[in-house]
Amino acid sequence: MNGIIIQDERPLWHRILELPLVAMLIALLFFVLATALGLFLGRFVSIGQPATAAVHMAINIGLMLAAYTLVIARLGETPRDDLPAQGSLADLGKGIGVGAALFTAVVGIAALSGVYRVVGRGDASDLLLPLISTAIMPGFMEELLFRGILFRWIEEFGGSWFALLVTSALFGVAHILNPGATWFSSFAIAVEAGVLLGGAYMLTRSLWMPIGLHAAWNFTQGAIFGVPVSGGPSSGLLRSTLSGPTLLSGGSFGLEASLIAVVICAGAGIWFVWLALKRGELVRPWWVRRTVTD
Repeated sequence: MNGIIIQDERPLWHRILELPLVAMLIALLFFVLATALGLFLGRFVSIGQPATAAVHMAINIGLMLAAYTLVIARLGETPRDDLPAQGSLADLGKGIGVGAALFTAVVGIAALSGVYRVVGRGDASDLLLPLISTAIMPGFMEELLFRGILFRWIEEFGGSWFALLVTSALFGVAHILNPGATWFSSFAIAVEAGVLLGGAYMLTRSLWMPIGLHAAWNFTQGAIFGVPVSGGPSSGLLRSTLSGPTLLSGGSFGLEASLIAVVICAGAGIWFVWLALKRGELVRPWWVRRTVTD
């Protein structure tokens, strides 16, 4: 078949829409539209907490699932569904287990180091609101944005290493306006959470494990151990205080901004990436793949 050149006869606009960065921009547009519509509809619901939060969650996640299923998952040169039904419960369960275990380890080491101390029992009667507002909602929405859209198409364009670097940095910067945030807390979030969640996505090629991990991480630190969640106040099963060197306690931002969390969670993230590499999940940059194909 030497000398035969197969030309792409599809319309130019079709080929442009399949470009990774163009597909990413379209996906971001639909993410913003679904979010805006959810906020607008939520204004008409006010039935007291936590019922209002539950309805808001249902509206926002429902709209986002519709946008993802009908549009986002169909975009790009190789459309795929990163929220597959098959294996979803298993991956979600693994994520929840890993997220809870990691932050329990962080708190345990912080307690042994003298920077975390339990001062009393909290209130176990009102865990539904933090489950919705600090666990399920950010776990789903942020992972769909950062891993399901940004990581997916940045990786398709620049490869896995580039996607991991860029999305980790963006995830850290996204937390810079949180209460008590510093440039070090954003660096810590980028290193520990960006690599951890990106590695989980690379390993499973599904959003379910990162969603479960993210949600369980937030719920465990806030609703169970009473630690600030990314600088936000929390009330959990335990009432606690953080004290001592900021590098170990994280200061008012919480243990996420501590070296303890950076070391433990970045280590877990690197392990996920290593497992992904062993499975052959490393994606080369778009131009390299094109060259090899040609």
